[in-house]
Amino acid sequence: MTDTTAMHTITLMPSGRQFQAQAGETVLGAALRNGVVLPYSCKNGTCASCKCRLREGAVEYPYNPPEALELEDLGEGFGLSCQAVPASDLTIEAREIEQVADIPVRMWPARVESLERFTSEIVRLRVKLPRSARMQFLAGQYIDILMPGGKRRAFSIASAPSEADFIELHIKHVDGGGFTGHVFSDMELKEILRIEGPLGTFFVRKTSDRPMIMMGGGTGFAPLKSMIEELIECEDRRPLTLFWGVAQASDLYAADLIEDWTHQRPDFDFIPVLVHPDDGWKGEQGFVHEAVLRTFPDLAPFDVYMSGPPAMVHTARSAFLDAGVTETHLFYDSFDFAPDVPPAKI
Repeated sequence: MTDTTAMHTITLMPSGRQFQAQAGETVLGAALRNGVVLPYSCKNGTCASCKCRLREGAVEYPYNPPEALELEDLGEGFGLSCQAVPASDLTIEAREIEQVADIPVRMWPARVESLERFTSEIVRLRVKLPRSARMQFLAGQYIDILMPGGKRRAFSIASAPSEADFIELHIKHVDGGGFTGHVFSDMELKEILRIEGPLGTFFVRKTSDRPMIMMGGGTGFAPLKSMIEELIECEDRRPLTLFWGVAQASDLYAADLIEDWTHQRPDFDFIPVLVHPDDGWKGEQGFVHEAVLRTFPDLAPFDVYMSGPPAMVHTARSAFLDAGVTETHLFYDSFDFAPDVPPAKI
């Protein structure tokens, strides 16, 4: 009989590192509490960023098997560390992320400094931390906005880490969304928000010398913007192609900024992709991951970074692996309006 009410020891392969999970605590929650950073993104089981292989022991999923975990994954011994609760001592095979391990995650008060409509459905929200505070983060990470009742809403940081004064977020209106409804209807300047961060393991691997492909869907552009601005600042010269998939041309809300990037970085290419092209559109159209594969049928030489809705990331991940990219060179951040689930110990 499995037991989720006792403490259990978790052993990581191949490092052999061990740590303890408290009763009812997820594998990821236990790892982070012990200073061990494993890959993760959404923390609600929709993205598969935290997928790991269970070598020994057993886990349980208190809120049913996660959306991103398929039956064949379960059969092959895979699990999602953000949802899996140890039911015995475990040995798991998972990558440790060393670069974010020393960045402190903190709660901060943040003051609303500006609200700007990019489109009728997307707002740029800029918030400012207290004068004496400075959030250290890696380009690509995100923050949680803390709401009453223990609810959280995750938003990628769109500003570069070098931005000292503000944290920029790109927020899409979601029907029925409590926080996004507030942003679009009655949020006021100088309002104080509570945030926690930085979070996530989505960031550019700077030790690599491989050419990069970045693919964003909708406001999945936000963390890629942070990454690209940092790469420009540090004069990184790896060839980089950005694919941005949106519904129609008017949704390319950062087209002017991207045009500036093409002048600052000669080895940068931008390929917009429209699901519903306007009359006269001569560029790529359809699903953005298919445009990537039309342009680069063989992905083996590339580091690939993608960010956007879970359905896009899930479909693209499978297609990109088939096109030759390996798991160690494929990085992604998957986000969407998350359902309210009972908070796990994480």
